[in-house]
Amino acid sequence: MIRLTGFTFAPNNEAMRITELKSNEYHKYYANYIGYVDDLSLRSALDESEAQLLEYLTHVSEEHTNYAYAPGKWTIAQSLQHIIDTERIFSYRALRIGRGDVTPLPGFEQNDYAAVANVSDRRFRDMIDEFRTVRAATKALFNSFTEEDLIRLGTMSGGPASVRALGFIISGHVYHHAKLYREKYGKAE
Repeated sequence: MIRLTGFTFAPNNEAMRITELKSNEYHKYYANYIGYVDDLSLRSALDESEAQLLEYLTHVSEEHTNYAYAPGKWTIAQSLQHIIDTERIFSYRALRIGRGDVTPLPGFEQNDYAAVANVSDRRFRDMIDEFRTVRAATKALFNSFTEEDLIRLGTMSGGPASVRALGFIISGHVYHHAKLYREKYGKAE
């Protein structure tokens, strides 16, 4: 086992690199998210995407959390709730596929989730803590997978998905939003 920042990873997560993914392990829709992950191990991708997001979020003031960069766009808090919800859904998909469930897993409509997720009464710092907790659970889940589990294929959103691809998609999704925060929402205040 390898120890990093208070979390122990199985050797398979240290060695599993994004360059090993094959195009038949994920739906082409998710190629954009996978593209955000450099030549990293699964462990590094989960750690570094978390660090990038937290680098921005921890500097956002409570007053700034309701800022949206354009009309009709999510606020900083709504976007964070979306990140949390999406990570939970993708981790659940990884669990089902990793455990050999061959049931095709449907997609979800992110805007429907955002429409009913009331973040206005939540403290932003509590949401950041929730993200940290969800990410720790994601890491623990992926740590539990064997090499055989990580390459197991299933179906989600009408296309193929391997467990390891889901781990990289989770990381890429967070990288994507960290980049959006920096480019669209501006300096955290």
